[in-house]
Amino acid sequence: MTIPKTHPRYQSLCIRERLTDGVRTGITSQVGLIAHGRGEAFDYLLGERTTGSAMRAEEVAVAMLLAARRPVLSVNGNVAVLVPDEIIELGRALDAVIEINLFYRTEERVRAIADHLRLHGASGALGEHPDAALHPLPPDHPRSLVCKGGIHDADVVLVPLEDGDRCQALADMGKSVIAIDLNPLSRTAKAATVTIVDNVVRAIPNMIGLALRMKDLDADRLDDIISRYDNKETLLAAIEEIVARGVTGV
Repeated sequence: MTIPKTHPRYQSLCIRERLTDGVRTGITSQVGLIAHGRGEAFDYLLGERTTGSAMRAEEVAVAMLLAARRPVLSVNGNVAVLVPDEIIELGRALDAVIEINLFYRTEERVRAIADHLRLHGASGALGEHPDAALHPLPPDHPRSLVCKGGIHDADVVLVPLEDGDRCQALADMGKSVIAIDLNPLSRTAKAATVTIVDNVVRAIPNMIGLALRMKDLDADRLDDIISRYDNKETLLAAIEEIVARGVTGV
């Protein structure tokens, strides 16, 4: 499908095309399209822009990842299709491990995503051979499968996904969880340590820029940025930004 650049929803339509192409290549699940549609509705309410509260959350998220002992970036099919180069660049900027972690996991999808990431320059992405599980998720459910040296051993995990149970399980294991979730009312948004209410196609590039600017900050400065953050305040601010835009139209 050819989308004219003059179309007012050009970027949004391009994202849809990339996701549907991902289904055809076995990277994105069909259910992932439904999840994207739900997020797209909230993005429309936000004005398809990074809000002030989201930018503050992104700064705190980067501070947490820079301060982490074992930072890990979790990648699902939608992320692999939409921001493959960017997630790899962010991993390098943060010296973070990348791990493929899927709700609707099949070995074929994991291989397709791993091959796709390698095609974009990734080396050493985990996820093809999980050897641990997240508790208290059912151990026989594929979404509980993780890797030692990756999510299982991480102290800070970036999870651009919407799965409240999995987010809560990570938190219950004592991990700091950074969620990218356009829905500020979701269980994931509420369970996360830091919730970025933004579209992943904006959030990850923003975080790359922040990481490059913040990488030389000392531990005390990073801790100060983190300690002043309140996730409940961020979620409330996101809701207020949605309401304000609905009233003013800007």
